[in-house]
Amino acid sequence: MDRPAEPGLTSLEAQRLLRLHGPNQVAGPRGHRGLRLLLAQFTSPIVLILIAATILSMVLGDLTDGFIILVIIVASGALGFWQEHSAGSAVDALLARVRVETEVIRDGREVSVPAEDVVLGDVLVLRAGDIVPADCAVERAQSLLVDESALTGESFPAEKGVAAELYAATHVASGTATATVLRTGHATKFAEVTAELAGRDVTTGFERGMTRFGLLLVRAMVVLVTAIFVVNVVLDRPVVDALLFSLALAVGLTPQLLPAIVAVSLSAGARKMAAERVIVKRLDAIEDFGAMTVLCTDKTGTLTAGAVRLDQATGVGGEPSGEVLRLARLNAGLQHGFANPLDEAVLAGAPPLDAAARLDEVPYDFQRKRLSVLVDEAGVPTLITKGALESVLAVCTTARTDEGTVPLEAVREAVMGRFAELSRDGFRALGLAIAALPGRSTATVADESGMTLVGVLAFHDPAKEGTAEAVRDLAGLGISVRLITGDNRLAAERVAREVGLGGEVLTGADLDRLDEHALAARVTGVEVFAEVEPLHKERIVRALRASGATVGFLGDGINDAPALHAADVGISVDTAVDVAKQSAAIVLLDKDLKVIADGVRLGRRTFANTLKYVRVTISANFGNMLSMAAASAFLPFLPLLPRQILLLNFLSDIPGTTIATDQVDPEQLRRPRSWNLSGIRTFMIVFGLLSSVFDIATFLVLRLGLDAGADVFRTGWFIESTATELAVMLVLRTARPFYRSRPSRPLLLTSVAVAVLTVALPYTPVGGPLGLVPLTWPVLGALAALTVLYVAANEGAKRLLRPLLAA
Repeated sequence: MDRPAEPGLTSLEAQRLLRLHGPNQVAGPRGHRGLRLLLAQFTSPIVLILIAATILSMVLGDLTDGFIILVIIVASGALGFWQEHSAGSAVDALLARVRVETEVIRDGREVSVPAEDVVLGDVLVLRAGDIVPADCAVERAQSLLVDESALTGESFPAEKGVAAELYAATHVASGTATATVLRTGHATKFAEVTAELAGRDVTTGFERGMTRFGLLLVRAMVVLVTAIFVVNVVLDRPVVDALLFSLALAVGLTPQLLPAIVAVSLSAGARKMAAERVIVKRLDAIEDFGAMTVLCTDKTGTLTAGAVRLDQATGVGGEPSGEVLRLARLNAGLQHGFANPLDEAVLAGAPPLDAAARLDEVPYDFQRKRLSVLVDEAGVPTLITKGALESVLAVCTTARTDEGTVPLEAVREAVMGRFAELSRDGFRALGLAIAALPGRSTATVADESGMTLVGVLAFHDPAKEGTAEAVRDLAGLGISVRLITGDNRLAAERVAREVGLGGEVLTGADLDRLDEHALAARVTGVEVFAEVEPLHKERIVRALRASGATVGFLGDGINDAPALHAADVGISVDTAVDVAKQSAAIVLLDKDLKVIADGVRLGRRTFANTLKYVRVTISANFGNMLSMAAASAFLPFLPLLPRQILLLNFLSDIPGTTIATDQVDPEQLRRPRSWNLSGIRTFMIVFGLLSSVFDIATFLVLRLGLDAGADVFRTGWFIESTATELAVMLVLRTARPFYRSRPSRPLLLTSVAVAVLTVALPYTPVGGPLGLVPLTWPVLGALAALTVLYVAANEGAKRLLRPLLAA
C-alpha cells in the first residue's frame, strides 16, 4: 500500500483535542486514581465500624480516647496510601519504557505517537502486528485481516474492507490499512466490554491466594471477636467499651498494611527486575513468574543468536544464483506488510530499490505462509512469491532449471531431498516462485497459482552461545524448557540437540490427531514441538496447564498472542510486534534465557519476602487475639485499651514496610513457590499459640509476680507484645538459625528504632494520653528476659518445623 493521501490532523489540532477529550485510555486519570487509593485505605467494613463506634464514644463523652484512636487510624491509612502510591508511580515509570506506540498522519507525514495520545479524527496507519488503539473506520485496505478475539472470542481473523469499523484492542493479523478514528477512551466498544467484565471473577494465581488468605482471616476474626465481645458484656463492662475493644482487636488481627506492603514488595521487585532488563507490566505476575515450572519458547533469538543471515540463494538445482537473489530482494524490499528478520537478511548489503517498480502486494498470513509482491519487470507485471517451501510448491506447476522450464514433478524429489539436507544442517529454507500477470496492476491470493519455482533461499541462525548453560540453569530452578516452532521438525531437532533438549518431537499434524485429554497426557514428556500453527501454540500451553504445570510462554510475533493470553505468565520482548508486547505480562529488554532465569530468581525473592510478612504478622496477631481472649475472661479490667491495640499494630507494621529490601536465603530460590494456604494456617496456629504462651507468661509475671495494677499491666504487655513481634520477624524470616542469615539494613534499623520508641513512649508526654506509664527496672528486666526466652523458643520451634518454613 502506497503512502496514504489522507491529510490527517496537524500537531496543534491533535494537542487541542487531547486537552478537550483527555487521553485515549480506559483507566481513569492519575488524580482520580490517587483519590480512590486514599479512600480505599479507610473503607474496609471493620475500619468503618471502628470509626463509627469511636465517634459514638466521643459523643458519649470520651473525647480523648476517641481522638487518639482516630489519629492512629488516619496515620495507618496515610502510611498505606503513601506506600501504595509510591509503588504505583514506580511501576508507571517502568511501563513507560515498553509502551505501545501507533503510527498516525500528523502534519502530512507519518509519525509514531503513544497510543494514549491518539485523538478523534486522527488517521491511523495500520500494518500486520499493530494494535488498533481506538474505534475507527477503514479508509483504505489491502488484504486486511483483523483479529477481534479480544472482544468477540472468535479465533479466526475477520476480513475488513473500506468503510468497515475497527475496534480498539483488536489487532491486525495481516494486510495494511489507513483508518480514521471515530471514538477514543471510555467511548470505545472495548471500554464497554471492560465495564461488563469488571464484575467477573478473572483473577491471577496471586490474587486467588490473597483472597483465600483473606477468607482465612475473616473466619478466625469472626469467631474470636464475637467470643471476646460476649465475654466482656457478660462481665458487665460498658457495651461501648467492649465494642471498641473487640473492634480494635479485629483490626489488630488484620494486617492493615498488607495491601501496601504487598504493593511495595512487588514494585521493589519490579524495579530490581528492571535493573536486570526485565519489565513487569502487571505486578501480580511476579508471583506467577516465580512459580513457573515450564517455559515455552520459540527458537529465533532465544535459543538461537537471532542474527539471521542469508547463507545461500540457489537455483532449483542447488547452484548459486544471482537472479534468485535479485528476485528475492524485490520481494523483500517492496513489501509493506511488516519488517521481519528474514527480509532484513535478504536485503543486507543491497542497494536501494526503485519503489516505482512496485505495483501491488498480497501480504503474508499464517494460513498461506507466503508473501507475494507484484512488480514491473521490464514492462511485464510479475508476481514474486516467497514463503515456506512446501507452501510455495503447492502453488507451482513448473520449475526453472538450467535446461529450461520443466514440470515441477520432474524436480520435486530432488528439491525436497535438498530441503531435508538443509534442515538437518540447521538451515531454514524458503521457496521462491514467479508468475507473469500481463496487463495487471493489482494482485490477489487467487493469482498465486500456476507459478514457476525459481529457487531456494537458505537462512542460518546458529544456536546462541551460552544457551545450553541457560537451559541447565533453568532446570536447576525447577523449570523445564519446551521449544515450540513453526519450522520443520528436522531443523527444530538440530537446534534442540545443540541446546540440550531432545526426546520425542510432536508436529502440528500430530497435535491435530489428539483430543484435549490425550494432548494433556502426552505433552508432559515432549520438549520439542515443530511445524505448529498459532492455534497449536495455544493448545500446547493449555494442555501443559491442564497437566498441572505453571506455564510461561515467551513469544514476540503476531501468531504468539493467543498463547501469551493462555499462559500463566506471558513473556515478550520490547522489539516484539505490538500485539505480543500488549498481551504479555512481562517484557524482556534482552531476548535471552539467562535474563529469564535471573528474573525468576528475583520473582521468587519478591514473593518470599511478601510471604515473610504474611506469616509473621498473622501468627503474631493471632497469638495476641488468643491472649486477649484469655486475659479478658480473668482480668478485672481490659488487658489493653483500644488505642493501645491500634498503636501496637501500627508500630509493629512499620518494619514490614522495609521487608522488600530483605535478603533471601539461596535455598528458598531453588524451586517454584506459590500460595500454600494450609501451610500459612499451620504456621499461624503453631507460632500463634507459642506467642500466646509467652503472653500468658507475661500476664502471670506482671499480675502474680510483680502485682501490677491496670496501667502498669497494660504498659508492660504493650511493650512485650511489640518487642516480641519485632524480634520474631527477625527470627522467622529465615529457615536458618537467625544469626546465620543477616537481615537487610533497613529491616534491622527500623526494627531497632521501633523497639526503642516503644520502650521510650511511657516516659514521654504522649505516654499519659495513650494510657502508658513509666515502668520500674525490675519490670523492664522481667520483660527483657521474657523476650529473650521467646526468641529462643521460636528458634527451637523453627528447627522442628523447618520444612514448613522452607515451603
